[in-house]
Amino acid sequence: MNLSNQMVTREDIKNAIRNIPDFPQPGIQFKDITPVLGDYRLFKAAINYMREGFNPGDVDVVVGIDARGFIFAAAIALELQVGMVPVRKKGKLPFATIEQSYELEYGSNTIAIHVDAFKPGSRVLLVDDLLATGGTAAAAAELVKKAGGKVVGARFLIELSFLKGREKLKDLPVDAVVVF
Repeated sequence: MNLSNQMVTREDIKNAIRNIPDFPQPGIQFKDITPVLGDYRLFKAAINYMREGFNPGDVDVVVGIDARGFIFAAAIALELQVGMVPVRKKGKLPFATIEQSYELEYGSNTIAIHVDAFKPGSRVLLVDDLLATGGTAAAAAELVKKAGGKVVGARFLIELSFLKGREKLKDLPVDAVVVF
């Protein structure tokens, strides 16, 4: 079944995303994507928008960022007829890894990718559900580089523009389906 994006607009997707105040802690306005995931038409349109401009043969692999990014990366990889590689939090991958640490508002975190996740020179589409401050996505892009790949684009379902995460990805083509 082929659904055109014209049937579901970006605004339709944006309107389906629930705002949950004070989750997971006071002051956070959590963007709940489960209504999008639970509606085939919205989910399919979100995938179509996220892969817009990329066709089979344009990338060698889709890299999804832990954990909600896996949902979108896997679906996009199938559409692009390539494999999907997970970037996980440190200690979650079972084989030898390459790691990248990055700073958070309070502290730091480390993410990892398998050393053999893709061939050197691979063209990579980086995918996650949310672009906020950009720290995780920038660290994932650096991981791809360390592993020998080249990020040819970064795609997100949601961008929180007021957090200016796009600035940390200024060397990459970035797109988000909806912007808050």
